[in-house]
Amino acid sequence: WHATWRALGVGTADDAEFASLLQRYDEPHRAYHTRRHLAECFAHWDGVRAQSERPGEVELALWYHDAVYDPRRDDNEALSAALACEAILRADLSESVAARVTDLVLATQHADVPATGDAALLVDVDLAILGASAERFDEYEREVRREYAWVPGPVFRWKRRAILEALVKRPQLYATEHFQRIAESQARANLRRSVVQLGG
Repeated sequence: WHATWRALGVGTADDAEFASLLQRYDEPHRAYHTRRHLAECFAHWDGVRAQSERPGEVELALWYHDAVYDPRRDDNEALSAALACEAILRADLSESVAARVTDLVLATQHADVPATGDAALLVDVDLAILGASAERFDEYEREVRREYAWVPGPVFRWKRRAILEALVKRPQLYATEHFQRIAESQARANLRRSVVQLGG
């Protein structure tokens, strides 16, 4: 946290903001989008940080990308981006930094091809779980199911299968050469196995 803000030129990070952010990732309705997800993201980020044009901005986007997470909403990324933007402006950083970080957080909606190299790195880090070991991926799938425990089983299986099948149909799951090399093959195997388990 402190290193991220130093990379942005801010000498003193807001510890109260950090505590508030961690409380969000500790919310009881979360099973996957937790501190563990953050830690896994940053572990992957360490391997690609040197490829980033503005690493401090990507790191801040990582901290905030799931700050708001309610599986019943469809505006989590927008609300998370707004929190990041507010923190950036409170730290007296420029509106251009706020705009770029906002765009990075919004990129984790995974709706479009990443528009920049930094967005590609961030999106691939966020999706690295797809290429985890079979054991960790299956655990991830169980965690996602717990976050959607309020959805009836048949409906969840149908919708989840559709999401995973759409991923499998992508020409490439990852936008960067690094993740294509280390995670693409395993991710496709994980996704195909999960589609079968869901009844596809």
